[in-house]
Amino acid sequence: MTKLITEPNLPRPDDFYQVLMDMHRDLSDEQSADVNARLILLLSNHIGDQRVLEEAMHIAREHIA
Repeated sequence: MTKLITEPNLPRPDDFYQVLMDMHRDLSDEQSADVNARLILLLSNHIGDQRVLEEAMHIAREHIA
């Protein structure tokens, strides 16, 4: 069983963040939501571990009141 990695794990997080922001440049809100959904599905397929994905979804939603 794999566990979700929540500690910093990207060698260059600022570079990744910039590429992520660039991906959204000049997109409408609807296009931005679409590209986010596609990215989530692609990465989820790559991860391929239902428990890890559910843990990530739970953690992602924790801050919502």
